[in-house]
Amino acid sequence: MSTGTMTSKGQITIPKDVRDALRLTPGTKVSFTRNDDGDFVLSTVRPSLMALAGSLAHEGAAISLDDMDAAIAAGAADLP
Repeated sequence: MSTGTMTSKGQITIPKDVRDALRLTPGTKVSFTRNDDGDFVLSTVRPSLMALAGSLAHEGAAISLDDMDAAIAAGAADLP
């Protein structure tokens, strides 16, 4: 069993084996849910698609929709 100790600021260090098992990294959001027995369950919060908007950087000029359509058509033409 792994345990953590709460600081005076209400922060708890999650033991390394638990962090590894939950794949927790700095910035990971976690939720605490009370189950029917009254115990709390810790789980990771998956970001929504909207939270991911803009996370992929693109360097260079913007591509027009016509250029995208042309590239899709060209790629589809190469399919067997």
